[in-house]
Amino acid sequence: MEEPPQIIRRRLLSWVLAGLVLVPAHHLCNQILLGFDVTVLDEGHGLDDVGIQGFWYPNRNVFSLVDQLGLKPFTTWTRSAQYLGEDLHVEFPVFQELPQVPTPLGTLYYSQFSRLSLADKISLLPLMAAGKSLLHYVVIDYDNTDAAWRKYDSVTARELFKQFGCSESLYRNILRQLLQVGLFAPPEQCNTAAMLALFYYLILSHQKDFDMVWSRGTVREMIFNPWTDSLEERGCKFLRDKSVTDFILSDDDSGYVTQVICGRDKISTIQEIIKKRSNVFKVLPSSVFICLLCSLCKREEFLRVLNLRAVDVVYVKLKLDRKVTIPHASNACSVLEDSYRWTFFDLNSIYDAYKEEEQTVVRTDFYNMNELIGTTDEMIVDKAIKNMSKCVKDLKKAVVMEADVQRFPQSLSYLFPGSYKHMIRGSTSVPNMFWERKLVDYVGERSFVRIIPIQEEEPHVEALRTLNRTINHLRSQIPFSTY
Repeated sequence: MEEPPQIIRRRLLSWVLAGLVLVPAHHLCNQILLGFDVTVLDEGHGLDDVGIQGFWYPNRNVFSLVDQLGLKPFTTWTRSAQYLGEDLHVEFPVFQELPQVPTPLGTLYYSQFSRLSLADKISLLPLMAAGKSLLHYVVIDYDNTDAAWRKYDSVTARELFKQFGCSESLYRNILRQLLQVGLFAPPEQCNTAAMLALFYYLILSHQKDFDMVWSRGTVREMIFNPWTDSLEERGCKFLRDKSVTDFILSDDDSGYVTQVICGRDKISTIQEIIKKRSNVFKVLPSSVFICLLCSLCKREEFLRVLNLRAVDVVYVKLKLDRKVTIPHASNACSVLEDSYRWTFFDLNSIYDAYKEEEQTVVRTDFYNMNELIGTTDEMIVDKAIKNMSKCVKDLKKAVVMEADVQRFPQSLSYLFPGSYKHMIRGSTSVPNMFWERKLVDYVGERSFVRIIPIQEEEPHVEALRTLNRTINHLRSQIPFSTY
């Protein structure tokens, strides 16, 4: 008689920061027949509420997930504003409510630029001389592949803007501010690859991609908490307030991780399996500080991660003594000569809990303002009120009744020129350890996460991309310099 198939229980251990590892945990909990035991180590720092507030139109997987969970966590599509100093520079409409025109004409035409001339707008349109233009790079040549990232990693975004004809007014008043908002650093500090990815994905791919919704409460309470409850119901184990301090590697030549050390706790990754068939263990490190762990500090790939950079974040939530009318629920702001940027939100318009409040509740986030993180709460509150009052004059008269200040040093990464070579892109030299973003691809079962298509490329974009691929193929046959 043929021996019956044997059940192999594979253990997957995820180290989660800001809810990021919930994505592969969610997928693998659905793979019942593959026999995964999924455990998530949750450091519990609450970073999910910093840097993850709004959701763009292309985030179709996020919208699909909340539908699966039966949640209704979002506002309607909202208008937003961008300030430079105390001046309102741009008001962004809800683009999907307007007639659709070929990209990027809708983004330029419908946005209400207060200090941008027609000539400045035209400088961003395709000047296809010799096949080179900003639009050519953003929409046609850049395809978000490994080769594209390597190609554009070494050049600053500012260099590209200058090289391909953007006017000084367009750069200083609009593009520089957009990058400070989207990439947490000014163009002279960001690599071109990151800039192209941001511009293509959110601005120039389709007219409505810039539209946003906001969480009607903190992201943790509206999405992550019910999501983790759903995962626990399907057998996922959560170990709360567990910070990884080291790994134990096997003594043999395999180099597998056998235990994860969390302070005084040791979490075993080895499980007895019928006939001692091979174990599968996946660790998903989510912080560059994992490189400091003793067991990994001699491995070059992990040490390289220490070359990456991050910015400080300061979060301020204020309850004022009166109701102040704030024109836009979400606002992005920057200062012309400074590298920091900040945002402020009218929580009375966004959060369900504050809609009936008789006082104004606002929130301000400061990014890349290193000198602020070491100051007192009182100084930070004063800075927040001073900045917001420049944009909304009535805030000058308001008195702060309650304040909540939180600091997150080095909590949001940004991609500087040359940073791509320091990043880990999936597998590592430890056979059963994978970097979080590539975990599901490497499980080895060919059961990939389903990516929800956003929208097909517009016909003129697809035609130009096809032509560009043909030209690049022909050029590759000729021994031009490639450095």
